[in-house]
Amino acid sequence: MGKRKLTRRQFVMKTITVGAGAVILGKTAFGLTGNSSGLSTNPLQVVRLGKSGLKSTLLGMGTGFSGYNRSSNITRAGVAESLIRQAYEKGIHFFDCADSYGTHPFTAAGLKGIPRESYLLSSKIWVSQGGIPEPERPDADVVVDRFRKELNTDYLDLVQIHCMTDAQWTDKQKKQMDILETLKAKKIIRAHGVSVHSLAAMEACVESQWVDVVHVRVNPFGEAMDNKDPALVIEVIEKLHKAGKGVIGMKLIGNGKFRNEPEKIDASLEYVLGLGTVDMIIVGFEKPEQIDNYIGRVKNALKSKK
Repeated sequence: MGKRKLTRRQFVMKTITVGAGAVILGKTAFGLTGNSSGLSTNPLQVVRLGKSGLKSTLLGMGTGFSGYNRSSNITRAGVAESLIRQAYEKGIHFFDCADSYGTHPFTAAGLKGIPRESYLLSSKIWVSQGGIPEPERPDADVVVDRFRKELNTDYLDLVQIHCMTDAQWTDKQKKQMDILETLKAKKIIRAHGVSVHSLAAMEACVESQWVDVVHVRVNPFGEAMDNKDPALVIEVIEKLHKAGKGVIGMKLIGNGKFRNEPEKIDASLEYVLGLGTVDMIIVGFEKPEQIDNYIGRVKNALKSKK
């Protein structure tokens, strides 16, 4: 009798067992959940972000862990500038910022003197209530002009609309989308997109021709994700990938919840890197030693799927 084919949801439930701190994630996950994307075992290899035209190191640095009101853990600890510089020197050349993180000036200082074309700068505009100190929400061209000054750069590689949750965001943010499209035509930004914080908002990205790159929350445990069932999330991520969207994986460490659970960290890295539908991942380093630690962990995860 032939083997019964599992649905994606059945596969996730069968291959991920969480209990008492133990995680089982078989190597077969890489063959069943998606293509391997032809990745080498180099965690700093250059990858393409969908059809956006952007190329980045597979591992990027997020600067906004616990970021809100223009601060984050690394700005509050006074280590943002030095960590960003060290990450670059270790070979990480993608830096994910946002207006709400307050990391623009620290990123500019950390990368001072380094050829601009050797790294990618990503940032996000905040259009909702809260999140940043002032109540005004200027249009995207005004905000991006400020970003460029804060980052000391003529252009940004990627600008996204931050934290979209509404299924109708492509209608409600049409004005800002059009402005960002104009900025791309003027080469002030190279690509645009969104970071999403609901499954409905993620699904809206699939049909939107405007979306170049999407930040998605993904790990095998459903922690800090757009749905507690990872199978539902990865189905939409697969659609994004097939539609040519660049997919950046975030929250692999469960928004920091797994930081003291190495088995879960490794299982999450292996799982996400094995999907074949996530182009790159970002990690929010808080200490210098974490940079080498995660470079090593990503390397091991890539080796495990060979």
